[in-house]
Amino acid sequence: MRLLRALRICGLLAGLSSPAPAAEITISCGALGQELELCRDGAAAWARQTGHTVQTVSVPNSASERLALYQMMLAGGAARIDVYQIDVVWPGILASHFIDLKPYSQGAEAAHFPAIIENNTVEARLIAMPLYTDAGVLFYRRDLLEKHGRPVPATWGEMEETARVIQEAERAAGNGGLWGYVFQGRAYEGLTVNALEWVASSGGGTIVDEEGSITIDNPRAAGAIGRAAGWIGRITPEGALTYTEEEARGIFQSGNAVFMRNWPYAWALAEGPDSPVRGKVGITGLPHGTEGRQTGVLGGWNLGVSRYSRHPEAAAALVMHLTGAAEQKRRAVVAAYNPTRPALYEDEEVIAANPFFRALYGTFSNAVARPSRATGTRYNRASHAFWSRVHAVLSGQQQAAPALEALRHDLRRLSRRGW
Repeated sequence: MRLLRALRICGLLAGLSSPAPAAEITISCGALGQELELCRDGAAAWARQTGHTVQTVSVPNSASERLALYQMMLAGGAARIDVYQIDVVWPGILASHFIDLKPYSQGAEAAHFPAIIENNTVEARLIAMPLYTDAGVLFYRRDLLEKHGRPVPATWGEMEETARVIQEAERAAGNGGLWGYVFQGRAYEGLTVNALEWVASSGGGTIVDEEGSITIDNPRAAGAIGRAAGWIGRITPEGALTYTEEEARGIFQSGNAVFMRNWPYAWALAEGPDSPVRGKVGITGLPHGTEGRQTGVLGGWNLGVSRYSRHPEAAAALVMHLTGAAEQKRRAVVAAYNPTRPALYEDEEVIAANPFFRALYGTFSNAVARPSRATGTRYNRASHAFWSRVHAVLSGQQQAAPALEALRHDLRRLSRRGW
């Protein structure tokens, strides 16, 4: 009897000291293609190390549609997804639905760009850890610039002139499908990014400043957007008014554009073995206006843990793995995803795979942020108002100055009770 009791006690103690049972974690990271593949590979490696299992869920490729889906699920307290991949402008919108990652990070946030950590911190809570960062950059056909004796443009005016000269010369020589410049012109968040880059790089400030004041209605901002409207049908196809990142990349990578504004992810694809422009592409910072400075709008994605997760500790551990130095290095080397860890911009293997990383480090670390912190939960509505007015200008329905004056009234109505 004593032996049986002792065995029972030992069994109880063993149970208390045994590891927690394996958890099944569901993660949303990447919608399709290489990004989804990278996520799955990284999560699978973590699963092998920990004994947990990871399932990925399909989400819309459109950021706007993805956010709407997230908001619907989180509003209902759904526990289906443990780890969410969230855009850089969403922490303020979704903060109430995510746990504070500081108790799980062991100070890892100190190794990332401070501006991104600040962006991801809402009311002293670390809502998400950075997965990769982005800033808009200019891709160009190095071979065509060399052929026509044109330097890499530093200003928007130089870009416009070079695009026109090469487009006209190449079309005269029989290359009738060539355009000068392609960008993301559809009425969606990508147009907010492009237009803010035009405005900020031309000395026109931001849409809403850090104090919540509306600043967009000014002559430099109107001039920048008006200049872009002048590209449509001249150096930019009218179809660009429907382009997202992938449509623009398709035109450029097929060899039908001299310049393209896009995110750095397009570099690895342009240099892929089946790319018609492989070995012919250069990349540099975006141009600026005569009264502005070179800049790009901050982009990128982050990982956060739902407060409705049944396994928050395991989910947080997966987040720390996927945002860790080794995983960020792998993503940079394999697919040119920009690390959020400054130290990796000095890593020889990372630079060998992406020589432009070092030259664009300043763009990545000093990019202009969209006003998501200032506008909080109303950011989406503010951005929608902005891109709608800009699209009206690009499509010839309005002139820039009256459109921005109308935008100021739109934003005032949104902020009437405070952002």
